[in-house]
Parts: sequence; structure tokens; C-alpha cells
Amino acid sequence: MAYKGKRINPQKFERGQIKIIAILLPLVIFMALPIVFIANHAFKPMDELFAFPPTFFVRNATLENFTKLIKFSRTAGVPLSRYVFNSLLVTGLTVGLSLLFTTFAAFALAKLKFKGRQLMMNINQLALMFVATAVLIPRYLVICKVGLIDSIWAHILPLLAYPVALFLVKQFVEQVPDSLIEAAYIDGATDWTVYRKIIIPMIKPAIATAAILVFQQVWVNMETSNYYVNDDSMKTLTFYMNSLVNVNNTVSGQGMAAAASLILFVPNLVLFIILQNNVMNTMAHSGIK
Repeated sequence: MAYKGKRINPQKFERGQIKIIAILLPLVIFMALPIVFIANHAFKPMDELFAFPPTFFVRNATLENFTKLIKFSRTAGVPLSRYVFNSLLVTGLTVGLSLLFTTFAAFALAKLKFKGRQLMMNINQLALMFVATAVLIPRYLVICKVGLIDSIWAHILPLLAYPVALFLVKQFVEQVPDSLIEAAYIDGATDWTVYRKIIIPMIKPAIATAAILVFQQVWVNMETSNYYVNDDSMKTLTFYMNSLVNVNNTVSGQGMAAAASLILFVPNLVLFIILQNNVMNTMAHSGIK
């Protein structure tokens, strides 16, 4: 596509892109600074961790903080591998089930006609106003009432419903042409067939974005380990890593805390890198009707 001799989104570098790069490059560098700092901070020796004025980049990189973290975990009553297993299990089940229920609900609210549909959507939008702390007591009472204290489901059930993900996916499902769905129904397709063969393939970018949002919510969550689980062997890696800061809130413990922060951050970064193309597609098409 051309306009006065200039193309929109040229395939090759053009001089007109220089001004765009000049504006965006400082912003990119600024937003990348926290990631660079976390990575450098974890490899700093003790003298650099407490240097004044503080240094941004590590000068003498070392693995001492990670070795201390591993050695300390061996002295604990529960091995580190158990916390890792718990986190992987909880995160995998929660993300998978949350995406399943979210896509089901988004399809029903966007494309199916039934009584109470608008009320359910209003309830979901109302839920966006509440932070986790506001519903902490009701959640605890429900978990106790159904007898899920000290079980793996105490980690999963409170985090299954994520209103932001449902709102995002529903907006994307609404962009699927009704004529395409009606043609499938005419050919004898059921709701399940439409959902599986039409809706899911067409909303993959939204699903990828929702997966990142749910993953971030679950991976860094400590609420379930703090309030719903008393057995240490059932707690998650995030709870254990953060407990290091409280238990070892000394000079020697800050290195382990820096290493723990990097370990908890890496999965979020890796997941975003893997799904970034789908995330960008979601942002680009979220306003198109």
C-alpha cells in the first residue's frame, strides 16, 4: 500500500523509520532496565550488593548467591524440589483449567442466546472492581466449608476465575463473524464442534494473552500458601523463596533473596518470549470490530 510514494509498514529499512526508532529506542531501553537490573543483581558478590553508591551492572559476577540458596534449601525440612513440583503442578492445572473455563464462558456469553447472559457479564465486570484482599475472608470461608484446607485444590480453585481474562477473550470471540457460525450450524455442527473447530482456532492470540495473565497471577501468588495451606510440603516455590527474605533478613541473606527473585522472574520472561507474537496480535486486533 502506498501513499505519496511512501509505503505503510515497509518490508525493508527506510530513512523515514529513523525518527520512529529515535522515539521508541529510549523507551525500550528504559523499560528494559528493571530486567537488566534483576539479572545483574542476582550475580553480584556480597561487597557489590551493599556497595555505596550502588552499582547497576555487576563487575565480578559470581554464582555464590545461587549456591548459598541451594545449600540452605538442603537444611530445610522440605526439599526445594518439592516446592518446585508443587508450583509446576498448581500453575499447570490452574492455567489449563482457567483457560478452558474462560473460553467456554466467552463463547457462551458472546455467541449463544440464553436468559441471564447480560446479568452474568455484568457480574464479571463488577468483579473487576474487587482486589484479592477484598474477597479474602469469603474465599477462606468457602475453602473451609468445602473441606479443601491443606489440599492441592486450595491452591487452584480460588484462582480459576479471572475476570480480566474472560473480558479479553469475550471481546475477541465477538469479532468472529456470525455468518461463519451460522453456516456451521446449517451443516449440522453442534455447539461443541463450533467451539472446537471455529472459535478456538480464531482466538488463539487472545488465549495466549490470557495464558500469560493467568500464569503471572498464579506463579507469584502467596495467598493460598499463607491462608489455605498449613502443611509445608504443600506450599509453593514462591512462598518458600519469599520466606527466605523474612527468615534470613540479614546481610548474608540478601544474596539468596536476589537469586530467588531472578529464579521467580525467569519463567514469566520465557513465557512472554514464546507467546509474544500472539500477544502483539491481540493488542493489534482488540479494537477491531
